[in-house]
Amino acid sequence: MKGWLLFWAGWLLVSSSFSQSISNVVVTGGRIAGYTEDTITIFKGIPFAAPPVGSNRWKPPQPVIPWDCVLTTDRFALPCPQYAPILPNVLKISSSEDCLYLNVWTPAKSTDDRFPVMVWIYGGGFALGSTSTPLYDGTELARMGVVVVSIAYRVGALGFLSHPWLSKESPEGVSGNYGLLDQIAGLKWVQENITAFGGNPQNVTVFGESAGGISVSMLCASPLAKGLFQKAICQSGGNFGPISAKRTTGTIQNLASAEQSGLAFSERLGAHSLDALRTLKPEKWRNDSLAQMGGFWPVVDGYVLPGDQYQLYQAGQYNDIPVLLGTNSDEGSLFVAATSVQKFRAKAEELFGPFASKALELYPANTRKQTRIAMADIVRETLFAWPTWAWATLQTQTGHSPVYLYYFSYPAKILPFLGGKPRGAGHGSDIRFVFRTLKKGATETEKILSKTMAAYWTNFAKTGNPNGAELPEWPVYQTGKPTVLYLDQSVQSGPVPNIEQLLFVEDYFNWKRGQQ
Repeated sequence: MKGWLLFWAGWLLVSSSFSQSISNVVVTGGRIAGYTEDTITIFKGIPFAAPPVGSNRWKPPQPVIPWDCVLTTDRFALPCPQYAPILPNVLKISSSEDCLYLNVWTPAKSTDDRFPVMVWIYGGGFALGSTSTPLYDGTELARMGVVVVSIAYRVGALGFLSHPWLSKESPEGVSGNYGLLDQIAGLKWVQENITAFGGNPQNVTVFGESAGGISVSMLCASPLAKGLFQKAICQSGGNFGPISAKRTTGTIQNLASAEQSGLAFSERLGAHSLDALRTLKPEKWRNDSLAQMGGFWPVVDGYVLPGDQYQLYQAGQYNDIPVLLGTNSDEGSLFVAATSVQKFRAKAEELFGPFASKALELYPANTRKQTRIAMADIVRETLFAWPTWAWATLQTQTGHSPVYLYYFSYPAKILPFLGGKPRGAGHGSDIRFVFRTLKKGATETEKILSKTMAAYWTNFAKTGNPNGAELPEWPVYQTGKPTVLYLDQSVQSGPVPNIEQLLFVEDYFNWKRGQQ
């Protein structure tokens, strides 16, 4: 009897030590302590780079500064400074330039576990965003057998200011794209440290929505990110528009023109030297007109982003990995409001030039109410649906890894809409379903759809194939075949939606690319 008591006492001691080993670990910089909720161990606010302040402002992320004591990681770090014209309540949230932190949710019981890893990149138009948003809580996904990581990155002017002074001091002769470099630094941290959390650094999936999805797209084309992840999921994103001297709908700016925008920015703020730029208070640039319009964006610099991504994919020059991509049925409603028919037609002429008559045919508007519908659909195609379809089509043509394409159409929204309710699935409404962070009072249909989507996402993270037991079959995407998975009250495959409009946008962007 005494022997059995000693055995069980020893077993409990070993079991306890395993629990401690996964909640008190050593990472780059020092030891950290997390906490456990039910079966998931959580770490919030782990530094993965030095604070980008003072002389580090507008520089690539620098190595993390080591610490001596055990760092308690039980709360999110403050978000990066940002301006939020669509969401004024965000302005009331405290922020800090010291914002390069990440978070981990893990189901592991031992550092010997090797769970697949899902790394989340938040959206927000590269102008706002935070890992602490309740929508992005990784607990429920972690319960499905994956380690979830969310990475903060600099946004707005802090993350994407290009300027001749900054390019001159850079060894690569470039500037801007600091937010993308933050994401890459976070992914490198995952490679170096995730085994301490029971994660497998050789089975990493990067996923994001909106600007986060565009980021995922860019990471798939960036040589700096090669090998840092093995699979990618893009929700409502993609960077396949042409390079432009001035960023317009669906295009991306080149470095030279972005530097000139940055020069005008510093002159408006009265900063006549690099030192003066680096001592500006964040409140001053947050109120600049360029920041308010979301004017700071990644640029094609030949370093982080080597060129026109559409052409890179045509040439097979990208990180060829399995991808899961999709868009929502009414992405555009968030961004538009009704206007007069005359103003709508004038805007179509300005945007589409020689393609305007075809645009007005595909997106008709004869009443004020119809202008909102037409503009919303134009935004849906040019900013979200076409880049996603182009990505899927190009990788299917030039790559070797499978592509899975979806269309989310369950009528839902998560954000205030400028001109009224969305007509289907609003921009960002898929996030709650993926993370299983539905609001209280969700219907049984919504719960089932959320469980289904989370299963697809985590299955893909585990194996590169979203399919699994008791799930409707999701076929690999093939051009011209009904292989798009429709996610709604029922789940089934079908043809590419709005294909005539997508082909029109394809022709328009090819023409625009030829004008550069």
